[in-house]
Amino acid sequence: MKIILEHATEILLLLFMSITFLQSGLDKITDWSGNISWLKDHFAKTPLKNIVPFMVGTVLITEVVAGFLCLAGIYLLVSENDATIGFYGAVLACVTLLMLLFGQRVAKDYEGAKTIAVYFIPAIFLVFLLQ
Repeated sequence: MKIILEHATEILLLLFMSITFLQSGLDKITDWSGNISWLKDHFAKTPLKNIVPFMVGTVLITEVVAGFLCLAGIYLLVSENDATIGFYGAVLACVTLLMLLFGQRVAKDYEGAKTIAVYFIPAIFLVFLLQ
C-alpha cells in the first residue's frame, strides 16, 4: 500500500494513458472502415491523402503498444518499484500524440490539434515523473 501512495500520481497518469490509448486502438479495430472513410475525407486535400490506411495502422499499433506498456508499467511500479516499462509507455504515448498532432496540423484542423495538446500535457508530465 505504501508504494501505491508514494507513486499515486504516476499510477493515475499511467492508468489515464492506458485507458486513452487502449480505447482508441479498440475503436480503430472495431470500426476500421469507418475510421478510414472519415480520415480519407479529412486528409483529402493534403499530401497524406494516399497513405491514410498506412497512417491509421501505424497509429493503431503505437496506441495499443503504448496502452499495454502503461498498463504493465502500473503493475511493475507497484510490484517491483520499477518505472522503466511505464516510462517507455509514456514516451511512446507522447510520440503517438505527436504523430496525431502532425496529421491534424497538415489537415489544418486546428481545433483537433488543440485537443491533442490537452492529452500531450499529462503524457509529457508522466515522462518527466518517470525518468
